Amino acid sequence: MSKENPSWGYDRIVGAIANIGHRVSDETVGNILRKHGIAPAPKRSRTMSWRDFLASHMNVMAGADFFTVEVLTWRGLVTYYVLFFLHLESRRVQIAGMTRHPDQEWMQQMARNATLDGWGALANCRYVLHDRDSKFCAAFGPGPLWVLKEYSTHYHTERNHQGKGNLLLFPRIANHRSTRSGHAVLCKHRLGGLLKFYERAA
Repeated sequence: MSKENPSWGYDRIVGAIANIGHRVSDETVGNILRKHGIAPAPKRSRTMSWRDFLASHMNVMAGADFFTVEVLTWRGLVTYYVLFFLHLESRRVQIAGMTRHPDQEWMQQMARNATLDGWGALANCRYVLHDRDSKFCAAFGPGPLWVLKEYSTHYHTERNHQGKGNLLLFPRIANHRSTRSGHAVLCKHRLGGLLKFYERAA
């Protein structure tokens, strides 16, 4: 938990451990981290560089960009825009589509196609990097309202609050049923891994 969440202090880790059915003190967490050479939260959060972040997430990252092709038509040369994705770890390139007019509606449809479960070019990716090209309009991404909804759900049902006894504010029923030992502990993600929480498998 400490390595996956560099900004989490001892109390935050204690709360997350309690969510999966174990009671430990913050002193115990500190002793365990020191024993394994893991720095406290302020130092730990400064240790990951952008290069380290990219290296540790290569398998779930893709780049998106355009190139243009000139197509000879009966009216002369016409410029088409080709959208493609590059999976960073494998360097595999997938052509998403091409159009003369990459407007908001077309980009939104390309985003839907790319994220289709099972066969979309981005189905197994958490992060997509692209430049500030205006063709990457708001419709291409999830949008700020989706981000707020994800954060709100995490804040209310999955995040321990130290000012409230280090407990979840409104725990889901699943959290109460998943504290039995013997079941694997799963790390769940929201917002591409920016928000993490832990629970036992059902």
